Amino acid sequence: MKLENYYIKDDASTDENYGCYPTKRPIEEYIRKGLVCIDKPMGPSSHEVVVWVRKILNVSKTGHAGTLDPRVTGVLPIFIENATKMVKFLQESSKEYVCLMRLHGDAKREDVERVMKKFVGRIYQRPPLKSAVKKVLRIREIYEIELLEMEGRDILFRVVTESGTYIRKLCRDIGEILGTGAHMQELRRTRTGRFGEDMCYTLQDLLDAYIFWKEEGEEKYLREIIKPMEVAAADLPKIVIKDSAVDAICHGANLSVRGVAYVEKNVRKDSTVAIFTLKNELVAIGRALMDAEDIYRLKKGVAADIQRVLMERGVYPRVWKSSVKS
Repeated sequence: MKLENYYIKDDASTDENYGCYPTKRPIEEYIRKGLVCIDKPMGPSSHEVVVWVRKILNVSKTGHAGTLDPRVTGVLPIFIENATKMVKFLQESSKEYVCLMRLHGDAKREDVERVMKKFVGRIYQRPPLKSAVKKVLRIREIYEIELLEMEGRDILFRVVTESGTYIRKLCRDIGEILGTGAHMQELRRTRTGRFGEDMCYTLQDLLDAYIFWKEEGEEKYLREIIKPMEVAAADLPKIVIKDSAVDAICHGANLSVRGVAYVEKNVRKDSTVAIFTLKNELVAIGRALMDAEDIYRLKKGVAADIQRVLMERGVYPRVWKSSVKS
């Protein structure tokens, strides 16, 4: 945490008797509050891969952020037990793909590049017939398209898109405007949100690491592959809270400005924010109700509306009073 990026509202200290730095959690808790980025192979569905991870780790719940079709390979973040509460907040993150497109006729490279540039920005898409969502017209945004290689009618390109964009449909639309026709030959997801190929491991890697831990008592390989759930919230604007505010939030209270220790300067009203302890534990995801400057300046008021609590009750001491009278 770079303090120059934060307003220091209260230079609070933390009690080492409560909570735990994410990387120092006992291994069972580390797994329950973790995520693993799997390099999905061609063949199985995303759901099947999620089930395999659940069985390998012998946990009760797993979930993924962003479905990949069976024939598509690449980055598939999978969240474990407590961390599955974060899935819906990360499903909307941007995606990057490398696609092999096959033209149905000959075309010049400059023409292909010219047509591709037309798709940068907001586009209309109707999901393909085989998709699992309603076949209604939707608006999606293409952030970047880059032609990487072209050999005859085979075109390799990189595309960065808003979540929910169908690359198969994008290929067809490019072919239609070119006048040649086109279809998607192969597709690989190289990034989803902040998770890239450099963070990926295979299912076999995960299984080997788990066996090493179970049979040899060696944790380091499993800790290398599984990341704390806090990693998934690293790109969200952050509010760091005092120890005294933690348990109230875990019991359903919204975040008062009096409970704030530090607030990142990029927090804006109505933005999604991640709420952390002073030990960098993720407490909750919420919606900011005021800008960072106001959270820093004001003495009272509600700083954030809590939308999803991730920490269990009782990790930090209860220092708040119930408003319910007996």
